[in-house]
Amino acid sequence: MDADVRADIALLERIVARDERAVGELYDRHSRLLFGLILRVLRDRGEAEEVLQEVFLSVWSRADTYNVALGSPVAWLVRIARNRAIDRLRSNTVRLRAVEAAPDPQPTRARDPEMQATLTEQQRVVVRALSALPAEQRVLIEQAYYLGLTQSELAEKFNLPLGTVKTRVRSGMQTLRQQLSQVSIEQ
Repeated sequence: MDADVRADIALLERIVARDERAVGELYDRHSRLLFGLILRVLRDRGEAEEVLQEVFLSVWSRADTYNVALGSPVAWLVRIARNRAIDRLRSNTVRLRAVEAAPDPQPTRARDPEMQATLTEQQRVVVRALSALPAEQRVLIEQAYYLGLTQSELAEKFNLPLGTVKTRVRSGMQTLRQQLSQVSIEQ
């Protein structure tokens, strides 16, 4: 076993022991390689930077799963980076297909002035109802509905337990339903 592999294993052991500096050192040693790999898969610098960050967050939370019998730490990091990049690419592709397949939100008849005014008022009501939610619920709902993120993706993005995300989204949606049903009763 060469000195680089031993040094990487020692860094992973420090990460398991929750030494934050060890993550930085591992990042300094391998981020260029991993970023290049991720960028080749995604072909988008911003996306690649996000995925690289996710890789090192994963290393922080899962360093104890590294198994020396399955390969070097660099090979383990490359597998994580490659899998994350491919997952992101698939997610983006599915999201793009859904957007392309969605019907036109304003069909021709909705463009007349009366219908447009109704749509604009409905949009204002929804924006008001959303802004009345606690930020912890509103942000998750907006990300889910406007960006198409799944609850699992939200949990990962905001570093929250999946159950917490589900509870916040469900509570926020119930509050929105109540607020919006009161508006339609008043009209």
